[in-house]
Amino acid sequence: MMDLLIELFSEEIPARMQPRAGEDLKRLITDGLVEAGLTYASAGAFSTPRRLALAVEGLTPESRPVREERKGPRTDAPEKAIEGFLRSTGLTLDQLERRPEKKGEVYFAVIEKPGRKAAEIVAEVLEATIRDFPWPKSMRWGSGSLRWVRPLHSIIAILSDEAGAQVVPLTVDGIAAGDTTHGHRFMAPDAFRVTGFDDYAAKLRRAKVMLDPAERESAIRQEAANLAFARGWEIVPDEGLMTELAGLVEWPVPLMGVIEARFLDLPPEVLQTSMKAHQKFLSARNPKTGRIEGYVTVANIETPDHGATILAGNQRVLAARLSDAAFFWENDLREALTGMQAWATGLGKVTFHAKLGSQALRVHHIADLARKIAPAIGADPDQAEQAARVAKLDLRSAMVGEFPELQGTMGRYYAQAAGLPQAVADAARDHYSPLGPSDEVPSAPVSVAVALADKLDTLAGFWAIDEKPTGSKDPFALRRAALGVIRLVTGNGLRLGLKAQLSTHLNERAFFGRRTLDLVFSLALNPLDFVEALEHSVPRSLQDMYLLHGVSDSLRHRISNAVEEAVTKGILFSKHTDILEVLGPLSIEERTAAEVFLGKLNIAEEECGEIPEEAEDSLAAFVAPLTADLLAFLHDRLKVHLRDQGIRHDVIDAVLAMPGSDDLTLVVRRATALNGMLGTEDGPNLLQGLKRAANILAQAEEKDGVEYSFGADPKFAETDEERALFAALDAAEPKIAAAMRAEDFPAAMSAIAALRAPIDAFFEAVQVNSDNPILRRNRLNLLSRIREAGRLIADFGRIEG
Repeated sequence: MMDLLIELFSEEIPARMQPRAGEDLKRLITDGLVEAGLTYASAGAFSTPRRLALAVEGLTPESRPVREERKGPRTDAPEKAIEGFLRSTGLTLDQLERRPEKKGEVYFAVIEKPGRKAAEIVAEVLEATIRDFPWPKSMRWGSGSLRWVRPLHSIIAILSDEAGAQVVPLTVDGIAAGDTTHGHRFMAPDAFRVTGFDDYAAKLRRAKVMLDPAERESAIRQEAANLAFARGWEIVPDEGLMTELAGLVEWPVPLMGVIEARFLDLPPEVLQTSMKAHQKFLSARNPKTGRIEGYVTVANIETPDHGATILAGNQRVLAARLSDAAFFWENDLREALTGMQAWATGLGKVTFHAKLGSQALRVHHIADLARKIAPAIGADPDQAEQAARVAKLDLRSAMVGEFPELQGTMGRYYAQAAGLPQAVADAARDHYSPLGPSDEVPSAPVSVAVALADKLDTLAGFWAIDEKPTGSKDPFALRRAALGVIRLVTGNGLRLGLKAQLSTHLNERAFFGRRTLDLVFSLALNPLDFVEALEHSVPRSLQDMYLLHGVSDSLRHRISNAVEEAVTKGILFSKHTDILEVLGPLSIEERTAAEVFLGKLNIAEEECGEIPEEAEDSLAAFVAPLTADLLAFLHDRLKVHLRDQGIRHDVIDAVLAMPGSDDLTLVVRRATALNGMLGTEDGPNLLQGLKRAANILAQAEEKDGVEYSFGADPKFAETDEERALFAALDAAEPKIAAAMRAEDFPAAMSAIAALRAPIDAFFEAVQVNSDNPILRRNRLNLLSRIREAGRLIADFGRIEG
């Protein structure tokens, strides 16, 4: 057996690309070797900023000979068919064999391929891998055609066994494979030769290169913890940054720095984010004060002054960065102390989506929904609405403009500075949560109300404009929003009828549109925007059509021209109906239309969210299918969520078929209990009995054209098994019904499980389709009782097995 060592030595590979590149190198090389007929015992990939390496152990020295037979056309087939077969096999006609078959004599090609040496195969596979390597981004350099993530300098390709090592003969774009590499760029830049992986790894270490990224990460973690411990601090956990740092250095040298006292009053999240985003520093926290007071930077070199010069340079850059952060913080605090009204106004100029309007309009919808659902969650409606109105104000802050990842976090600080209740401030921080399957779910009632309203509004809005996820495409993260709704509802045990909530909110989302927002709010913000919006108003929503109904193009031009002329004269408008005073002479019809139109705008501004009665019928017909479709989408995401918890998809389908399927907490509790019952010894047999009863009934009802739903009488029972089933049903049915009313699902499952033995005995001893029509009808009605007992719990017909 042989061992293979590959190294691809280049300029610095971005840290984010290294883990995937190592996996790709291993996959492409090993798959190619196996496909070519070689086998191996093990393989391991390694990466540093300047190299990808692969070690393959136990590689067979050559591939096995291959004998392949291919059946061709009949010997009397057309000449073209025979020629095509010869081309595909690479043989001549006299090399084919003739073999008799039932339909005549047929050509067969027997292709024998001799074994190939490992070196030949490795060269072929490695060249293909280098030329077609799947880098997310790549470049060309010099005059060559090869593309690599950064300029590729050298290739190591060595096969070794007990007899020694040999370089694989290979040249890629002028780069010949060899047995030479380089150590650390600064501390050991000289070239050296290697003979195999063990020799390679040992010499690299002596040349100040840690080959294994896991070892580098462990070294950074341990030394950083030691440095922090020596000062009485602790490292703030950040696994992503720790992994990135391991990809930035070949010889990690952690150094501890101290943050200047003038920056210590900045929020810890600001310090951590600024240091991470700009300088890749790990944050060090003082557990006694809770403040971030220091940092760890990871150098790629050992210096005579033990990193003092490096730290001094980093300190200067850090001071500049934190000065910027302090400037943002102080300016933002001044705005927060004045009530954040400028930020609220600014949200009207931030487009959330072209078809859904601005963030200001979105905030209005979220606030309205948060107030409506607050009582069901146990939250104060006033606080829920207030929290929804301030939760997104930090989007206009300078700090979030610089560090978007702090949105929500900064909202909490600004709400606290504005003197708002703590529950409102916490909701500003929490309303984006949960962001993923492992993110913590908020539990404070106000936070839950706003977070749920935010996600339901997102889903309703994009459903209203028909922007749903398709296949793998989900540009607006609607699947994540749906999972957030599910986790908020089920994680807090909320009992919400989502169908009604979605229908009501879809009504509003389908009714209000961007053009409406422009016309309603732009007069106060910027009258010239009002002019432009009016000139280009094309109905985009039901409200647009409602507002613009009866307004001719000429009248719109008259209004827009009058407003523009008034603005140039310095006239201001406090409300839309004030425009009537500058319109000039109008016909009776035009003046009536203008009064109605401008009056509608005033109403929309004062009561944005109110849907006129005359628009409700057409709106209901439009929204009903959207509601059903969105609820089905939530159910699909619920199946994925519960499947990860070990609950079968068919069990969930069986529960969703029952009434109350828009109560996700109820669905989860039912599915959990049913899944548990089916996993018991009685479960599979009971399921078979229930499905057998339902199938026999369905066939009989289809054949007879009647429904067997009542009238089973124990006096017509002929066997003990029949009488025992009557008795068991008499005992179980009230228990199941009572347990389901009390939502004691384990008790309901226990009660129906008690029917397993009587049902099994009944089917074993009794012929349902008796020749006696009275007995047959009575037994079918008895089966109907079994079916209905099951239907009290779930639609067992949807469960596989």
